[in-house]
Amino acid sequence: MNEIWDALAKRGAEEYGGEQVTQLQHGLQCAALAEQEGAPDTLIVAALLHDIGHMIDIPDGETAESVAVKGIDTLHEDVAAAFLKSWFDDAVIEPIRHHVDAKRYLCFVEADYFDGLSEASKRSLELQGGAFNEAQARVWIAQPFAEEGVRLRRWDDQAKDPAAGTPPLSHFKEIVERVVAKTELPSVA
Repeated sequence: MNEIWDALAKRGAEEYGGEQVTQLQHGLQCAALAEQEGAPDTLIVAALLHDIGHMIDIPDGETAESVAVKGIDTLHEDVAAAFLKSWFDDAVIEPIRHHVDAKRYLCFVEADYFDGLSEASKRSLELQGGAFNEAQARVWIAQPFAEEGVRLRRWDDQAKDPAAGTPPLSHFKEIVERVVAKTELPSVA
């Protein structure tokens, strides 16, 4: 698990995609919101680590924001899911994988959702394919863990407050370790 903590230590202090918080502050705020809502440990971990793909797949000298400015969607949700599958099962991985499409879904099903997005989130939405249409929304929400992806998305949208206080990373490390200890991953033959 040192790879997870190393990624947070190495890139966590970087600006979070044009927002007024760092990558780590954003993750901590998401996790704190999930915990405050009484989410299960697996969803708290997903909230904490949902954007780790921004921290592990960006070349040195670049940031997630500098890559986005170039018009590149790094598919950070898929990068994060692939990276984390060594430690976690679908209850953590799938909400992370779904959190970007959850934004696309919410833009379709809630008339005022788009207007509430930050400017940075609106820009990334364009790179991510824009709002779903009716058929896309219907198929997407029927997938396992899509509802959890929507919950994660809502915390993601709220977790951009530079003045927000959160428990320290050590608090969430305990939750991560608890989830890892309970996770039964399929054995690789």
